Amino acid sequence: MNLIPPDTLIVMFGGNGDLSRRKLIPALWRLHSEGLLPGNWRIIGNSRNEFSDEAFDTFAKEAITEFCDQAPDGEAWDVFADRLTYVSEEFTPDNTDAVRDAVLAAERDLGGGVCRLFYLAVPPPAFPIITEALHAAKLTERARVVYEKPFGLDQDSFKELNELSHRVLDDEQIYTIDHFLGKETLQNVLAMRFANGMFEPVWNRSHIDHVQIDVPEELGIGTRGSFYERTGALRDMVVTHLFQVLGVIAMEPPYAFDAKPLLDEKLKVFESMLPLRCADTVRGQFDGYRQVDGVAPDSQTETFVAARVYVDNWRWAGVPFYLRTGKRMADSRQSVTLAFREPPSGLFPGLNGEERDGLPNDHLTLELGGHEGMRITFLAKKPGPTLELTPATMTFAYESSFGSEAIGPYERLLHDALMGDRTLFTRADGIERTWEIVADVLASPPALQPYAQDSWGPAAADELIAPRRWHLPEDSPQRAAQRS
Repeated sequence: MNLIPPDTLIVMFGGNGDLSRRKLIPALWRLHSEGLLPGNWRIIGNSRNEFSDEAFDTFAKEAITEFCDQAPDGEAWDVFADRLTYVSEEFTPDNTDAVRDAVLAAERDLGGGVCRLFYLAVPPPAFPIITEALHAAKLTERARVVYEKPFGLDQDSFKELNELSHRVLDDEQIYTIDHFLGKETLQNVLAMRFANGMFEPVWNRSHIDHVQIDVPEELGIGTRGSFYERTGALRDMVVTHLFQVLGVIAMEPPYAFDAKPLLDEKLKVFESMLPLRCADTVRGQFDGYRQVDGVAPDSQTETFVAARVYVDNWRWAGVPFYLRTGKRMADSRQSVTLAFREPPSGLFPGLNGEERDGLPNDHLTLELGGHEGMRITFLAKKPGPTLELTPATMTFAYESSFGSEAIGPYERLLHDALMGDRTLFTRADGIERTWEIVADVLASPPALQPYAQDSWGPAAADELIAPRRWHLPEDSPQRAAQRS
């Protein structure tokens, strides 16, 4: 199988921004180090800020040093740095010359007729401006355009942006990215379910009590106060990452592992989801958020969301999916937990009901962040002369099983975009449906509840899931080993 993309010119709008620094440049460097970039390629960074080619080289080297485990040195770095250039000019429909001239010059250097990959690493309000500018500059031929999330901020803005992008670009040129879909563990869910006979028969309402999708973050807003004020946790995380993860977990078997059948099955999940109700939603704001630069002193933007949603179809009817995400929380993790129903037998008195402390002892946890992998926790007999039960765990980790860590999601999705593979990207009809699901809560949101920094969010989130409980990181065997 050929894994080398065709010759490509890569243009990063927002080239000296936070996303480029933390994710895109390190990912491109790793692809370069692994020999997975095209034979001939160039990278053009762009923003309205004054930035020279030399400054971009330094910016890239510092980003790679900080966020990548492969040092930028030797001949590999010389080649990488030699292919970086920067254009300091705002790119708008009325101001396209500088970027267009740089693109055409780089293409002549590459031999002409190469693919173009435009990555919009910019805030959502800039998406329509850059899209129209690409059309005005006549740069849409041979182009693929990667849009970051969120794609729109509600139903109306989504429809406007979707109409514009499809007026300027063909559907196969549009790559709406959600980097959670590039995570190896999430992709491995499909293999685990559909390539093994032990999981798929129990992946349904008859055996699953509930599902948790949990993405707490220790980090705060940083310097993104103005951006976050326009989005908040519901738009920034739930409509995007958490719903996309839910779509993969809950989907039916596709007829093939190709873009259309996979996206069709995810769409069916979204269409089966009941609209999110205010009664099933908890919104929180961490203490001190209103003192962050760029945040209004009376801000009503949520930094925390917990929600209970239902997929009303044959497989999942009645099974609650609990979603939680927030800033400045007690720990960071990205996990999915499928909690199995308690067995009906009374063979082991005292193990049913309250003494299980809410979450059944037998559950499957998928770790999506940091060291990706899977963990099955179940009850086993404790060694000794009496029949005493205790939790036991089986763990699968990429690093220990395969001798290396999983490829990062941005590396995977950038490589897919270079190859023209949209399988792990989102699709307009699915995005539109997710905005419909949250429309009522966006229109009339529940009241904000304050929560302390370094906590697990408002107490109402625990009430939402009761009598069950959130599966906290402290529950994991790794945490227990660290405490002992």
